[in-house]
Amino acid sequence: MTASGLLFNIQKFSLHDGPGIRTVVFFKGCPLACKWCSNPESQRAKPCLFHDGGKSVPDSREYSLQETLDICLQDRPFYEESGGGVTLSGGEVLTQRRFAVDLLRALRRENIHCAIETSGCAPREVFDEVSGEADLLLFDIKHFDEGRHIEGTGAGMAPIIANLKSALSRGRETLPRLPVIPGYNDSPEDARGFAALLVSLGLKQAQLLPFHHFGEKKYDMLNIPYPMRGLPRLHPEDLEEFRGIIAGQGIDCFF
Repeated sequence: MTASGLLFNIQKFSLHDGPGIRTVVFFKGCPLACKWCSNPESQRAKPCLFHDGGKSVPDSREYSLQETLDICLQDRPFYEESGGGVTLSGGEVLTQRRFAVDLLRALRRENIHCAIETSGCAPREVFDEVSGEADLLLFDIKHFDEGRHIEGTGAGMAPIIANLKSALSRGRETLPRLPVIPGYNDSPEDARGFAALLVSLGLKQAQLLPFHHFGEKKYDMLNIPYPMRGLPRLHPEDLEEFRGIIAGQGIDCFF
């Protein structure tokens, strides 16, 4: 049994990370370096410090499996009433394979619905093992073009698409999610590119995640530049044409 996992937050009463009311467990570490990341502390695999008002506080800590499980089980009544459960997020949950698998198995023994939010950027054997323990995969797709994907995230698409195909071939319930970022992947041409990729994979639905500035203060607290400063926040009404292009290809596209 895994002794502990490095987490930077456990958030209760989430309504946007899978069905129903959920507890979201945020894992440290990520192989991507997305310029718009709202949790920049998650990209580092080791603890670091937030600096705020002259004070320095740790951004994360080690949680034991039992401690994490106990926190998640506190809200069992809300899961049962709403059809919710627990979502493992990050960072990238796949970077802590053993802890993720042990936690998912422990939750499933308690009959808790489990989801993971993932970029799919990991070796196949890691992805298959972790995803095989989840009831739902919330699979982020950042771009459809290899060069642009590298430009925005620092990593190529090959393992990501290979893992997405693996999940689909194994019948895993998968919801692709598209973060829509101004000047990066928000044009009508980008919508057509995403639609073509989704159609080629046989996917019938997709969720759009409009760009926001929720993590901007964290960059200041970490003393690192925020690459997206000054870019406009996107709202659903800003993306109706974008959504319509994807929906026009027979894909249930929603926010």
